[in-house]
Amino acid sequence: MTVTDEIQTCLQAAFDPRELEVVDDSESHRGHAGFQEGGESHFNVRIRARAFEGQSRVARHRAVHKALGDIVPRIHALALDIDV
Repeated sequence: MTVTDEIQTCLQAAFDPRELEVVDDSESHRGHAGFQEGGESHFNVRIRARAFEGQSRVARHRAVHKALGDIVPRIHALALDIDV
C-alpha cells in the first residue's frame, strides 16, 4: 500500500469525509530538503467533514495528525486544507 493510500484510508475511517483529496506533491520538491527518490515525502490533503464542526484550526490539525498516527513521522511535509 502506498503512503497516499494509507493517508486516504486513515482519514476516511476517522472522519467519514464528504470530500477527501490526497496529492503526493513530492516531485515538485526535487532538490529540496526531505525529498526522497520515488516520492511519498510531501503531501497536500484537502478534507471536508462534519467531524470538524465547531473545532478551531489547531484542533482540526491535531485531529488529523492523531488519525494519521505513525504515518506522520515517515513523511517530510504535510499541507492540510481542512473545513466542515
